[in-house]
Amino acid sequence: MSDLTVQRFRSRDGVELAWREIGDGPPVVLLHGLLGTGALMADSGLAVAIAGRGHRVILPDLRGHGDSGRPHDPASYPQDILADDLLALIDHLGLDGYSLAGYSLGGKLVLRLLARGARPGRAVVAGQGLDALNAESDRTDGHRRVLAAVANGDSFAPGSPDESFAAWITQSGADPVAVGSVLNTFVATPREALGLVPVPTLVVVGDGDTRGASAGELADLLPNGQVVIVPGDHGTAFLATEFTDAVVNFLG
Repeated sequence: MSDLTVQRFRSRDGVELAWREIGDGPPVVLLHGLLGTGALMADSGLAVAIAGRGHRVILPDLRGHGDSGRPHDPASYPQDILADDLLALIDHLGLDGYSLAGYSLGGKLVLRLLARGARPGRAVVAGQGLDALNAESDRTDGHRRVLAAVANGDSFAPGSPDESFAAWITQSGADPVAVGSVLNTFVATPREALGLVPVPTLVVVGDGDTRGASAGELADLLPNGQVVIVPGDHGTAFLATEFTDAVVNFLG
């Protein structure tokens, strides 16, 4: 599915953003994680499963990722710009009766959009727990450091977690400068803001994902939240049949 037609528009600050889509019917905006792309989301099979249930699946490339603009000017990465971009895309497409779903960084963005007033029919926050509400998690500084080192051409200790993450960055074709700048745009989401969100929301996370320990607490902050635990850790839960089934059945 990675050969889907790339469509483009300019966000409110002029940076060009890209998206792909498959299927027809009520729209679902499906958001990838850090270092991901809409094409990878399509190739995962989840998008195909959602489309197969009669949905139009919209697969954006977030700013700094994939076929979207990857500017290196820090001025192109103001706070909360990813949420700004997605609100602009929803407006650009004139979406009505849509749903939102995202994994990892994409799940964090779904929370930001809900807190900022987006009112989809349903929302899925996947691969996240309570620390998705923080501007930064305890993982962010490590990501930022490795991204900067890759951009500088630095080497890593053989067999180290940093070497593994650096290899992932390189293999993904990501721009480490742009992605590092994206990390600087995150803002906190107040717990009380989620208490005002009436949207039925599914929090789904792997049983081996460290974020899973607080996924139930995250769901409890939402008046119509629910949690589902599926097999897998943060890297594998997204591929589990149980994950796809939970998301597809929730979206209807």
